[in-house]
Amino acid sequence: MKAAKRTLVSKWTKTKRLLRSRKLRGFIPETRLWSRSNLLYLLRKYRMVYVKPVKGSGGKGVIRVEVRRVRGTTFFRYQHGKTVRTFTSFPLFYASLCRSKFSRPYLVQQGIPLLRMQGRPFDIRVMVQRAPGRGWRTTGIIGRLAHPKRAVTNFHSEGRPLPLHVLFASHLPPARRRRYAAALQNLGVRIARSLGRSFPGFRELGVDLGIDTKLHPWVLEVNTAPDALIFNELQNKRMFRRVLQYAKANGRYKRRKLPPR
Repeated sequence: MKAAKRTLVSKWTKTKRLLRSRKLRGFIPETRLWSRSNLLYLLRKYRMVYVKPVKGSGGKGVIRVEVRRVRGTTFFRYQHGKTVRTFTSFPLFYASLCRSKFSRPYLVQQGIPLLRMQGRPFDIRVMVQRAPGRGWRTTGIIGRLAHPKRAVTNFHSEGRPLPLHVLFASHLPPARRRRYAAALQNLGVRIARSLGRSFPGFRELGVDLGIDTKLHPWVLEVNTAPDALIFNELQNKRMFRRVLQYAKANGRYKRRKLPPR
């Protein structure tokens, strides 16, 4: 019998699967396969989009794209890494963007105006895992604050891991923060169950959620081989111990010792 698949790298496949769920599709940003017409359509509709590789991780190759109109002039702007380029001509902008992105299949995704701390956007990583004989459980939740000069929040792109209570301090009072964090954890489990019905081999998922200015969560990406070590960046190691314990039960990080209590 063929072994159940434990990883799935295609963002497009995962997005299409989640869109099949009537209860989850309201959390999925509008996403289309890369083309000139799809880029222009979503830019006109949302004014800001993300262009990202269908296959990839760590924020590599992700480009933020915006269109603005100032005093009668339309500006097209994109940021790749720490490089920012601006154009007043769409053909010149599009040609430069094509040279900047990787030569592989890409997606165009609705841009989400993320919540910010100190003027920098942040998103949330929800770690959902299962151990042999157990159902899905959210084992960790952590925020990622973008580097001041980058458009992505990923830890490997100089994003800063932070606990949720720090990131939400200016957005929600303590009691609401706890309820909101619980709702995000529940959303992570719902996503895992939905994907798990189509891909029963999954044991761990890293669900990346962007929170807009109205506190609505959006699924930016689902990683089927999530990095557990980001939780070790938190001063309190309790969450990291739990995440690592589940990961080891799933055959990962076998030589990694649990941190002391």
